[in-house]
Amino acid sequence: MKTLKPPVKREDVDALEIGDKVMISGVIYTGRDAAHKRLVDLLDKGEPLPFDIDGQLIFYVGPTPAPPGRPIGAAGPTTSYRMDAYAPRLIEKGLRGMIGKGPRAAPVVEAMKKYGAVYLGATGGAGALLAGAVKKAEVIAFDDLGPEAIRRLEVENFPVIVINDTRGNDLYKQNVQKYKKG
Repeated sequence: MKTLKPPVKREDVDALEIGDKVMISGVIYTGRDAAHKRLVDLLDKGEPLPFDIDGQLIFYVGPTPAPPGRPIGAAGPTTSYRMDAYAPRLIEKGLRGMIGKGPRAAPVVEAMKKYGAVYLGATGGAGALLAGAVKKAEVIAFDDLGPEAIRRLEVENFPVIVINDTRGNDLYKQNVQKYKKG
């Protein structure tokens, strides 16, 4: 079991390999496609982002409302391909990792290799379990997006697995080949 404590450096993610189980403790950010579009629009205008993206991890999630006494509701990962149009630009600006589910497009994998980032898988259907690792949550940008607003989460032992590493390896593709017949 490996650990990540954001913000992370390139050498932190370079040390990870596909299949590694990782626990994240510290601050991560949330964002889905609408928020990603706004982040890239800000970059296009030369305006600052609502948080320093360098060394950060973004969790692709639109959490449900928080029940009484909890910082967040169910927080299951969103299918990641919806962020593929925006991810390379954010990786170029220093994003070190993305957390979601499902495969990534080739340009995202190439950006991860070039700039040093990883794609981490969180278990779909386990939103209540993942929410248990969230100790604090606050909206920091794009409140009008509701569940898709950018949140700053403080997490402790947030479980993920490395799907794409900085060398371009892909756990999904590797396992398809491994179990292919014939």
